[in-house]
Order: sequence, then C-alpha cells, then structure tokens
Amino acid sequence: VAGLLPQQVVTLRASLVDESGELFQAHAHYRAGSNGELDLSHSPALGGSYSGVEPMGLLWSLQSKAPYKRLAKRNVLTPFYVEFEVYEGHMETSCLLGKCTNERWFLGEGVKRISVREGRLKATLFLPPGPGPFPGLIDLYGSGGGLVEYRASLLASRGFVTLALAYMAFEDLPAMPEILELGYFEEAVNFLRKQQQVKDTGIGVLGLSKGADLALSMATFLPGIKAAVSISGSGFNSFIPLQGDGFTVPPHPYDLRRMKTDDKSGLVDFSDILDDHRDPATWHCRIPMERSLAKFLFLSGLDDTNWKSDLYCRDAVQRLQQHGREVEFCSYSGAGHLLEPPYLPLCQASIHKVLGVFVHWGGQWREHAKAQEDAWHRIQAFFWQHL
Repeated sequence: VAGLLPQQVVTLRASLVDESGELFQAHAHYRAGSNGELDLSHSPALGGSYSGVEPMGLLWSLQSKAPYKRLAKRNVLTPFYVEFEVYEGHMETSCLLGKCTNERWFLGEGVKRISVREGRLKATLFLPPGPGPFPGLIDLYGSGGGLVEYRASLLASRGFVTLALAYMAFEDLPAMPEILELGYFEEAVNFLRKQQQVKDTGIGVLGLSKGADLALSMATFLPGIKAAVSISGSGFNSFIPLQGDGFTVPPHPYDLRRMKTDDKSGLVDFSDILDDHRDPATWHCRIPMERSLAKFLFLSGLDDTNWKSDLYCRDAVQRLQQHGREVEFCSYSGAGHLLEPPYLPLCQASIHKVLGVFVHWGGQWREHAKAQEDAWHRIQAFFWQHL
C-alpha cells in the first residue's frame, strides 16, 4: 500500500465470493512505515484475523460467516477474485482509502485441460505448454469423491503432466462402492504412460486421505509407478475392499459406533472408529509396500482429528525402513487433515459429501498455513528428484 501518511494506522480487508456464492473474508490491522508505505512482507499485523509478519495472511486466514465451509475451486478455468480494501484506522467500517481486485488463477498460461472418458476412466488431463517430455502424475482425492482438479491444474502449471482421477461419487461411479478394482487405476497409469508429452521414466502418484492409501496400493501392485506421496493417509487399505488380479486387500476393520458427535456443534469425530493398527488381527489389511520399488513421501498433521494419520504414517514409514526402503516423512505440528496447496485457508470442519455429516478435520490456522507451504515445496521437489 502506497500513499499513506507516515505511521498511519489502517485496516486491510480481503473478500472472496466462491462459486457457490459463499463470502469468505479476512482483515488485519497495520501501521504504515515512515515513508507512508505498507509492505506485508516486512510489516507485522497488529491484530485482526492474524498477527505478525504474514505476507499471505489475508489469503490463508479467509473465513466464511457461515460455519463449516470449505473454500475449494470447482472450475479451474476461472480464477478466484479477491477484493483487497484499505480502511482508515483500526475500526471495521471506517473510511475506505483504496481497493483493488486480485485474480488467483489455477491454470498457468498455455496449460491445456482435457476431459478424459476413455474405457472406464473418468478423469481430467492437464498438459503443461510445450513438447516436453514432462514427468507424469496421477492425482487422487479422498472419500468425498468427485473429480477434484485444482491441485492437478496447479501441478501442471509447474511442469507436470497431471491426471486428476475420479474413483467414487462421480457421474455413474457409486458414492460408496462395494469394491474398488485395481484394474481401474491400472487403466489410468496406462493412459498416462502413452501420452506423448510424458517421460518414459515412470509415473508418480499422490493422494490425500483415502486417495493416499490408493496411491500406496498403486505403487505396490502396479508396474511403472516410480514415486508415491501419501498426504494424511494410512499404510492400511481403508473402508473399501481393493480387488486385484487374484487377491483382495480387505479394509481396516472399523466400528461406526465409536464415532463421537459433539452435542453443541454437531460435528462428528471419526478418529477412534478404526481398530488398533498395532493389533496383529488388522495386519491382513496392510498394504505390503515393502514389495514396491517406488520411492515414498509421507506427510501428516499432528492435529488431524479425522483419523490418526500421523500414527498410521509412522507405522508405514517404520515398516518400509525395516525393509531397507527409501522413504521421506514430514509430520507437522498444528496441521489438520486437509493439507491443501498453499494459501487455501484452513478448513477445520465441513460437510462430508458422501457421508452427509459435518466432519471435524482439525488444524490451527497459522501452523496449518505453514505446513501447506512446506508440503507443497516438498511434493514438487520429491517428484522432480525421482521422476
């Protein structure tokens, strides 16, 4: 912000209306420097939605007036429009001094978005500009289902051919399949490998939550997967049996009677529904990752209240290390379940589209924002290194 009086106190506000019409806002109080300028990468916020030096604070602290809303991009062909406003003083509705609109795009210039309905596949392919060859990635989201494109489009904007893959609760895919077939995911790998712009050195796969254990299963049972990233996942197959060629990996046993509902908020806590993963009676549900030749990266938040992803990740890492496998692991204090691309605000709770209940995801605002930033760099560095 330029043109202020020396040491002038102001309030900055960010507003964003998402595609469903939901308003998200954040504000912070600042004091201009002696030159009448305000630079958020140096000036500390004195209060508001956050405090301290946080250049991206107005974005990661965006919150909706209605509770339990998740800010997620549905149509990656349009940007989010963020309105930034500068107000005089530290009162909420004082005099407006200036404003501008910031466009936040999810698709880099020249990136192609191609809808894929080939064989059984329901997916979207993102191609970076140029002939390549580029490393190829398959991107999987969790048990909320649908075809989620925004992480894939961002990765393609950074030089990866990325296939966002739906596997449940989308078009004619059931909301809660009785079984998931490994062959479906193999089709996705084969489709990606035959794209001209994809390097022939092997494919990477990343997944969040249920998508994370699917990523580990793909790296274990399918040829051609060189690197896998598990975000808030588990080394056990979860919730739905996975059927391969002549074998089935059953789901980690669980009991929904162990879920807890908060009387005041109505939020559901699922963190205790799974049987103890240390009990040998559950070990037939483990994904035998030690058989895989892929490289692995595990990311988890210590404040994940959806399930005990940190414990499950540690268990998986330990198993891999015992078999001499190469594995990277990063555990973030204060981070919740939904580790998203950076500067998307923390969603502590929201409706689970398939289960139809409000789920507590966990996370502390500042810590979660820092974790997302770090995880994003790690994921890209990991795939560049191994693909």
